[in-house]
Amino acid sequence: MSNFNTNSSIAKTLCGTTLAEHQQALLCERIKSLKQKTSKPPCLAVVFVGENPSSLIYVDAKQKACQKVGIESRVLNFPSNTAQETLIKTIQNLNNDATVDGILIQMPLPEGLNANVLLDALSPEKDVDGLTPHNLGLLMSRRPSFIPCTPLGCIDLIKQVINPEGKRAVVLGRSLLVGRPMALLLEAENATVAMVHSKSQDVPAICREADIIVAAVGKPGLITADYIKPGSVVIDVGITRHEGKICGDVHESVNAVAGWLTPVPGGVGPMTITKLLSNTVLAFERNHL
Repeated sequence: MSNFNTNSSIAKTLCGTTLAEHQQALLCERIKSLKQKTSKPPCLAVVFVGENPSSLIYVDAKQKACQKVGIESRVLNFPSNTAQETLIKTIQNLNNDATVDGILIQMPLPEGLNANVLLDALSPEKDVDGLTPHNLGLLMSRRPSFIPCTPLGCIDLIKQVINPEGKRAVVLGRSLLVGRPMALLLEAENATVAMVHSKSQDVPAICREADIIVAAVGKPGLITADYIKPGSVVIDVGITRHEGKICGDVHESVNAVAGWLTPVPGGVGPMTITKLLSNTVLAFERNHL
């Protein structure tokens, strides 16, 4: 673990790409060993509805990462006007397909589709994104099975440079995808955690008390230098296309105050994909070993 940076006037880069490459190399060796035992690779099925540009990029990156480590990737594409009943039937068929180990429903879904209904149809044993009520409930009860990929990747990044135990952490955003499970994971690491949201009062003052900040709001440049305790670790989960550029939730002014800061892109994104791969391998091991 690196020393906690409290004196630098420019934040050090907490690179997700480097850590992801290291973890994917280990996964590749793990998968080779599994193939020798079972004569088959792990398989991830992605249900992709519509043509969201950001989702297209992510799905392509996931396919390339699967190929790199030796996971079979199947992408089932559906037009944006697909009936919800059709998608439920597709998910049920994948649940019953013994050759499929993990299932991912690519978010966000087009308008008119209910993500909760589709997640309810997904088998918890194949829920490698960790978003079914069953898996979120297990996480809440400190008996995790599959943990949501982005928070899991964030924890690994944080622990590269600081031990969360005893530290103050602030999570901005309370979504089931990132904010809520992120707070639970930090609490499980014995951090003192505050979750702030659109109704919270004096958010900058709350954030200035934090040794660790995880921003998952989706508003470009929302977190400015006056939110930051000098030397703190700042994890930028936000990714938004703004004025032709990919932007995070964290303003560039934070670079002069924080100790460590994840870049956008190249920070959380690669770790999210890596954790999807590792969850798929875990599902394969539970299914075949």
